[in-house]
Parts: sequence; structure tokens; C-alpha cells
Amino acid sequence: MELISDAIGYVNGLVWGPPMLVLILGTGLYLSIALKALPLRKLGYGFRMLWKGRREQGQGDITPFNALMTSLSATIGTGNIAGVGTAIAIGGPGALFWMWMTALVGMATKYAEAVLAVRYREVDDNNNHVGGPMYYIRNGLGPKWLWLATAFAIFGAMAGFGIGNTVQANSVADALDSKFGVPVWTTGVVMAVLVGLVLIGGIRWIAQVAGKLVPFMAFAYLLAGLVVLALNVGEIPAAFSTIVNAAFTPTAGVGGFAGASVMIAIQMGVARGIFSNEAGLGSAPIAHAAAETDSPVRQGTVAMLGTFIDTIIICSITGLVIVISGAWTSGENGASLSAMAFGQELPGAGAYVVSLGLALFAFTTILGWSVYGERCVEYLFGIKAIIPFRILWVLAIPVGAIVHLDFVWLLADTLNALMAIPNLVALLLLSPVVFKITKEFFANEAAMKAA
Repeated sequence: MELISDAIGYVNGLVWGPPMLVLILGTGLYLSIALKALPLRKLGYGFRMLWKGRREQGQGDITPFNALMTSLSATIGTGNIAGVGTAIAIGGPGALFWMWMTALVGMATKYAEAVLAVRYREVDDNNNHVGGPMYYIRNGLGPKWLWLATAFAIFGAMAGFGIGNTVQANSVADALDSKFGVPVWTTGVVMAVLVGLVLIGGIRWIAQVAGKLVPFMAFAYLLAGLVVLALNVGEIPAAFSTIVNAAFTPTAGVGGFAGASVMIAIQMGVARGIFSNEAGLGSAPIAHAAAETDSPVRQGTVAMLGTFIDTIIICSITGLVIVISGAWTSGENGASLSAMAFGQELPGAGAYVVSLGLALFAFTTILGWSVYGERCVEYLFGIKAIIPFRILWVLAIPVGAIVHLDFVWLLADTLNALMAIPNLVALLLLSPVVFKITKEFFANEAAMKAA
């Protein structure tokens, strides 16, 4: 087992090395430039489409609003709490800056993913709209690229059981056990039952649950974070200065923090940023492909909000609290670091906010990723594989809650990168389609306004 773990660790170091960082950031930067910074220019437009998208706008299975909530249910998870804590604990405060940069270019990536997902989606034998990288690779690039679509579906299905299921269940069980004394097996069984009940209704039920839970949990967590920032408003400028300076200069060791180079800050910021907002992984477009919409571009502007909300807003709250509290020098890591920071600033309540937030975030992540895994398995084996997949998905939850998952975390990180590679290649090859559709859409809108 140790040999396998070492081998996976070696592969993980390669796939998350400089070439991957260049590919992820480079793809996002290329799309941002070619789209003339559309995600930033059209941010307000995206929010208007999100609100408008609470109602049916075209063919599909779920509203555009619930498509975003389903996507956010998968992305707002341990990455926003444990991921930010890990990034800062290893890469220093500068890692948060690189998470921001990843998110800013990642908005263009997420936009392009959703545009292609809606453009090349299909209707399956259950009359559900299905799409995502495997479909836009197959339908957009043609038969000679089928191997790339299959590779994405295989990596996506495998990654789901890691990052989208067992590690999430483990995080919830650990949080509830450490703060409330709930036995881990109890948490695992209860979560399995709840997830199983939701999965019975497929993506429509999942979207309905996500549409209710995600706004509530995000608002509650943000409120707690904003209270901390309000109590320390005078420290915020210094915190931003520390974050920006540490992004470009090595961070010296202090307290329990061992110090970090600029390269480590970049690597941790990009890796944890992608882990959190999933821009470039190809997971989110699977949810957006089911949206009731008559326009790939409109859904693309809604989809890009996911990266903005997840990283620019929620991860920033976690990161700023960690930096302002000074907890990042303690030597703590992951969710424990985030809990310590909130606990210091909100004595008696802060740590519980993080624990409950982590539990809710991870629960909805399991729901969101079940959609992704199911669609990947359906692409590989057809609709006959859906029920067996759901059974395995539910059974994996209590297992994840009980066992130690250091190896699974490592494997999941590696599979995330392996998912991203075929998706990013497809985005680059199909980018002219994105540019053409986008240009035509906004030209038509301008013409209609002028008429």
C-alpha cells in the first residue's frame, strides 16, 4: 500500500506541477483575453440572468437558477473551509492571492464550459438533457477524439467517489464528532439515508434541494465571516497588504508556520483554487447542460457566477479571517486552522459555525457530485448503469465516514488533474465556437435594443 501511495504521490506531483498550472491559468487567460474580459464586463448581466433564470426559459430539466445552485452545491464544500486553510497553512497568505487570480481567469473558463455544454447537449433515453465535456468532445470534435471523451468520463466517475463522496462524508463525520460528540458511524448512516432519499428523484430533486440549501448555508457562513471582519475592520487593509506581498516574496517562518517560497504559494493557491471552484475540471458544465434555456451564452453568464461566488466571495471570507486572526502562524492546517481562526474571533460560536458550515457544505457537495458521477457513468455504460451507480454512491458514504482517507485525498487530487486535462484540451480546440456564439449573441442583443 505504501508503494502505491508513493506512486500516486509521484504522479500527483507531476500532474499538479508547473505544466498543469500553466495549462489551467493559460487556458483561462487566453479565454479571458479573447472574450475581451467578458466575465468582468458582464458580471452584472450574469446576475440579472440568474434572477431571470428562476423561471423557465427554454428546453431543459431544471431552471438556470437551480442549475447554478446544483453546480455550487458541488463546489461550495470542504474546499472553502479546509482547502483555504490548507493553502494558507502550506503556501502562506500569498496562496489566497493566487486563488483569486485562478478564480478571475477561471470565470472565463467556466463560461466557455457552460456555453459548450448547452450547445452540444443531448437528450437521453430517459428524456433528460445530458451534457458536459464528454458530449462536447464527442459532438464538437468528432469521432477521432472519442478516446478523450471516454478518458474524461472515466476520470470523472472515479474522482466523484473520492472528492465528491468519501472525503466529504469523512469531513462531516469528523466535524460533528469533534464538536458535538456524534459517532462517525451515525453520521455516515444518516447521511447515506438522506442522500439516498434525494437521489430517488434524480437531478430534478437534487436541484430542488440545492436551490433551497445552498443560498441558506452560503448566507449563514458569509454572515458569520462578515461579523468577524466588521469587528476587525481596521485590520483589513493590513491583511490585504500581507496577502499581496506574500504572493510575490517568500514568506518567512513564524510561529508554527514553516515558511513558503513564491512557487509553493502559487502551486497551493492554484491547486486549492481549482479544488474549490472547479473551473477547468469540467464538472460544473454537466449540471448547466440540464438548464431550461434557449441560449448557451445566457447560461454561460450564469455559470461563471459560480466561480465568483465560490472563490472571490466565500473563500475570501475564510482566508481573510485566517490572516486577520493570525491563526495561520499556529501550525494548524486545513479545517482545524479555519475553525481556530473563527473560534478566536467569535469565542464560543466561531468553531461551531465552521463545523456546521463544513457539514452542510460537504453534504450538498455529495449531492452535486452524484449528478456528475452519474452522467459520466451513463455516458460510458448507458442509462442501465444509473441505478447501480446510485446504490454504490449511497453505500460509499458510511465507508467514507469511518475510514482514514489520507490516500483517498491524494488519489482524488490526482484524478481532479486527470479530469482537467481532456477538458482543457477540448476548451482550447473548441474556443472558436465559443467566440463565434458569444459574438453573435451580443450582436443580436445590441441590434434588438437599437431597433
